[in-house]
Amino acid sequence: MGAREWIIIAVIVLLLFGAPKLPELARSIGKSLNILKDETANLRSDKDKKDAPADGTGTAQGAPAPRDTTTPAASPEAPQQTQIPDSTVDLPSDDQGRGK
Repeated sequence: MGAREWIIIAVIVLLLFGAPKLPELARSIGKSLNILKDETANLRSDKDKKDAPADGTGTAQGAPAPRDTTTPAASPEAPQQTQIPDSTVDLPSDDQGRGK
């Protein structure tokens, strides 16, 4: 973006928020960016700790055991479908349960 675009954006921000609110707005944006930076650094360090082998065996501490990726032999039976209960409700007819 060129200087012209930045000036236009600054004028629009000035008109929207007013001059007295600009320092407060800049402070809150700065705090938000610092929090974001700190949290991303924490996530990276947590990931590095999780990925690092703890006992030198080559697997990370707390890592799940490898899954069996072999596919089971196909069974001749078709998979059974779950029966869904009937959700209809019998309502009383006009002469049975309604007051007049």
